[in-house]
Parts: sequence; structure tokens; C-alpha cells
Amino acid sequence: MSFFKNQFANVVEWQEFRDDMIFYKWSNREIKKGSRLIIRPGQDAIFFNNGKIEGIFRDDGEYDIESQIIPFLSTLKGFKFGFNSGMRVEVLFVNTKEFVVKWGTQNAINIPAPGLPGGMPIRANGTFTFKVDDYIALIDQIAGVKDQYVVEDVKIRISSVLDQLLMKWITKEGKDMFNLQANSFDISKGIQEDLDMQLLKSGITITGFTVMSFSYPKEIQDRITKNASHGMVGNMDRYQQIELTDGMASGKMSGGGAASDMAGMMMGMNIAGQMMNKMSQQTPNQPALSPNMAPPANAGDQKRPNFCPNCGTKTAGANFCSNCGQKLTS
Repeated sequence: MSFFKNQFANVVEWQEFRDDMIFYKWSNREIKKGSRLIIRPGQDAIFFNNGKIEGIFRDDGEYDIESQIIPFLSTLKGFKFGFNSGMRVEVLFVNTKEFVVKWGTQNAINIPAPGLPGGMPIRANGTFTFKVDDYIALIDQIAGVKDQYVVEDVKIRISSVLDQLLMKWITKEGKDMFNLQANSFDISKGIQEDLDMQLLKSGITITGFTVMSFSYPKEIQDRITKNASHGMVGNMDRYQQIELTDGMASGKMSGGGAASDMAGMMMGMNIAGQMMNKMSQQTPNQPALSPNMAPPANAGDQKRPNFCPNCGTKTAGANFCSNCGQKLTS
């Protein structure tokens, strides 16, 4: 039986397929007579010899290597299996899907900012996507020396330069350090282009890069939130009114205490001020009268007629007609 042990046909396939594996190199380099190739959905099979690609097969299915594969290989199309020999060639299986990877800064990045000698400590997180684009470069740079390559390997490469790229694109063109989210699209696009150039030589292309959020130290984030609230209401008086109203509505100021008393006093002062303003607006041309001041002596004379409108008798400045008793004042 030992005479025929090398003549057993083998199956060339990616047996232990993993979603996070970018490529897998078939370990047995000798393909024997009667061997079969199995390509599953989402895979490409690349036959290469001495670093040179012999053929790429993309359609999933099961193939007889001697009759269906060898005739399409570039320099091995005339190969004939011998009685005691097989074809020595490497087969690389490539995962063709687009990989989605989450990323996040491990440590805060100190971005230069005016008034902060040590810089503004910022963290960021998001996602990036990539896929294998160039099989020749992939074999030349990675698959030639590795039997397999996983997503974590790409993530490590990107993480090693990500802090520098974030620093570059955040500080570019004087972006607002306190509103980086508004510029996240431009920052993401710039980082994607730089990462794509770095990985292009390895046969991998970055198809997308997104900054989901930026985060600041708690003290700075609280100040940003407060400033945003002030800008949203327009002025400090309006902001104080909203704060008081929200506090009373939520019950945080109920039950007495110094906070509640202060809120009530401020609310009362505000209401009193508003009432005084309305009163002054309603009579803008009339002078205010003191309780001790009497109206002018001739204030009512202008409203008394010289003759009674009922009987025509002369009034002589009286409040009632001496003839018929008609009231003469309005």
C-alpha cells in the first residue's frame, strides 16, 4: 500500500473559513491526480507559483483540477500528472466581502489649542471599511510570507497611524476645537484618503472611514453644553427663565429650602418688573401721579357744556342743570 500512498486525490478548499479572515493559503502544496477544487460563495481561488499568479477563479462551485482548472493556468496549462508525481503550486483563497471594523482611540489625543499649553485632550471613535482590491500586491507584500491574514492585523496597522492622522486633520484649516462634530465629514474623508494610500501597496483599499463622535474631558464638555444652551435661548434673561421653569416643573425646587425660596423670589421680581414695564408702555405720554397730588382745577371744566343739552338753560359751570336737573358732566 505504501507504493500508492502519494496517489490519493486531495480536495483543495478553505476548510476552516472565518468571517474575520481576509485570506487563507492552502497548506498542502502538491496537488495530485484526480484532485478537486471547491470554491464557496464569497471566495476567490488564486493559483500562483513562485510568486506569480497562474490563474484566478471567482465562480463558486466544485471543479476537477486536471480537466477544468489546469487548462486555464498561464504557464501550467500543459501540465500532465505522472504516476508518482503531482503538481506543486500554491492556492490562495481570498475573502471577497467588505469588512466593517470599529475603532477607537486608546488614549486621549492632545490637540493644540489656544490657551491650553498641554493641548486639548480629545478621544474619538467610529468605523472603517476595507476589502482586498489587488491580488498581485497582496501576494507580493503579505501572502508571500503569511499563510493567513485576519481583520485584527489590518486594525493594528491602522491603529498605529490613526492618532497622527486625527491630529493632522483636526488641526487642519483652523477647525473649531469645541465643535469638531460639525467637521467630522471632512476629517473622516481626509483620514480615509491617507489610510488608503498607506494600504494600497498591500492590495487593500479603504472603502470608508467614519468618525462617529468626539469626546472631551467632563469639565470641558459641561462648558460646551452650557454655552450651547445659552446660544440656543438667545440671552441670559431668557436662559434664567427657562432654568427656573424647568426646575419648578421637574419638582427639583419643590418642598421649600433655600433654592426654592431664591427661585420664588427671583420669579416674583421678574413678574413685578414685567408688570411695571407693561404699565409704563400703556401710558407712555401721561406723567405718573402721586397719591397726594390732586388733579388740576380745570380738569373737569373742559367736559361741562355752557348750555344744558336737554332744555337749553345756561349752566354757569354747574354739574347739574338748574332747570331740568340734567347731569352736565360726563
